[in-house]
Amino acid sequence: QRQMEETQNSLAARTVESTSGGGAVKGVAKCDGTLASITIDPQAVNPAEMDLLQDMILTAANNALNQAKEISNQEMGKVTAGFNIPGLTM
Repeated sequence: QRQMEETQNSLAARTVESTSGGGAVKGVAKCDGTLASITIDPQAVNPAEMDLLQDMILTAANNALNQAKEISNQEMGKVTAGFNIPGLTM
């Protein structure tokens, strides 16, 4: 159990980054499943293209969260290999 808690704490500090729109939007996610930041290049902001910007933000955020979840699942799988722990979802 201690090893599992240490792994969870380590994952909370680990981040992944994803971009969309040719780098105009960057999303950073923590491997605990939370979004750490979203950065938008000021040159990407054009009021006439707000729908496109929103789609790029959503794409970057979802890609970063998916990468973070994959890392979390891999790391937790190492700790819980062979154990059936009720309530633990990965």
